[in-house]
Amino acid sequence: MSELFEGCSLGSLELKNRFVRSATWEGMAPDSGEVTDKLVELYRELAKGGVGLIITGSAFVDPRGRCLPGHLGIDNDGLMPGLRRVADAVHDEGGTVVLQITHGGAQTVVDTGMPTEAPSAVEDRFSGNVPVEMTREDIERVVNAFGAAGRRAQECGFDGVQFLTGHGYLLSEFLSPYTNVRTDEYGGSIENRARIVFEIYDAIREQVGNEFPVMVKVNVADFDGVGLEPNDSLWVCEQLDERGIDSIELSGGVHAAGPEGAIRGQIDSPEKEAYFREYAERFTPRLKCPVMLVGGIRSLGVAEKLYREGTAHFVSMCRPFISEPDLVNRWASGDTEPARCISCTACVIAGLQEGGIRCTAFED
Repeated sequence: MSELFEGCSLGSLELKNRFVRSATWEGMAPDSGEVTDKLVELYRELAKGGVGLIITGSAFVDPRGRCLPGHLGIDNDGLMPGLRRVADAVHDEGGTVVLQITHGGAQTVVDTGMPTEAPSAVEDRFSGNVPVEMTREDIERVVNAFGAAGRRAQECGFDGVQFLTGHGYLLSEFLSPYTNVRTDEYGGSIENRARIVFEIYDAIREQVGNEFPVMVKVNVADFDGVGLEPNDSLWVCEQLDERGIDSIELSGGVHAAGPEGAIRGQIDSPEKEAYFREYAERFTPRLKCPVMLVGGIRSLGVAEKLYREGTAHFVSMCRPFISEPDLVNRWASGDTEPARCISCTACVIAGLQEGGIRCTAFED
């Protein structure tokens, strides 16, 4: 049996294996952001499927941060009973679950009834929005919103929280020199552009204490030619590591980068898998905390090599679990054929059209 299937620790968490379900957007919530029965059952099935750690789809921390139809919310205490149902469903099946929290920034494609906000009034290349530049008071509001979301996640019974700084959403916009052209202490150097990221980590930690796992998902680079570059990303990771982050998940790309963006397709051979591998090979040795790697991993052999060579401590996958929520159990049973996911992105189209992300590629 592969070492990936052995029990392991991640901070204070005891996990049954090293497979992680990476966050995605599920599109199953009403405009209020409430949990639905459909969403609870999705997580129940993932837990039954054997994945060691489930990271939920992103939950918006502020009403202006709701960025997609069906976006899950955690911006007020009224949403907590539904969120508890998600945590309980996973725990009932013996699973472990971390809630991802985010703010959509200028990349939102839904009408929130409020202007979109971002570090600077730079037109978003994905949504076409021209956001309003956030004031210091706006920044403080968002920092506090992330802290409150961490507290809610803890009180709802989640096993940890992960905040998103990649893929072109608000914190990614702060880190990018293209979307952040501020001239105050939140713009300019990477030290300034990352200031809000560190403030958010501190705000969450203040709310949840030192024992509750706090994780982050980062872009190794934006791959758009004008945004975040690897040197700056590595510096941010090292700073978070020094501050005590429990794990860093390495991803990459913004939607405006096109084929080099956050969602890549036609991963039909091992050579195309783990497309952020070279960056992980550089980042992981520089960090003390456990590193998760996501991005096109489809076969057990590739996953084993990533772990065996020390490129990543945990293997994250997203779209394969949309198609096969029981993929880990299948591999553990001895059926080690690659994930059937062909990265066609039809799951996203179904989510937009039908109110819930699902694999349609293998339907009769």
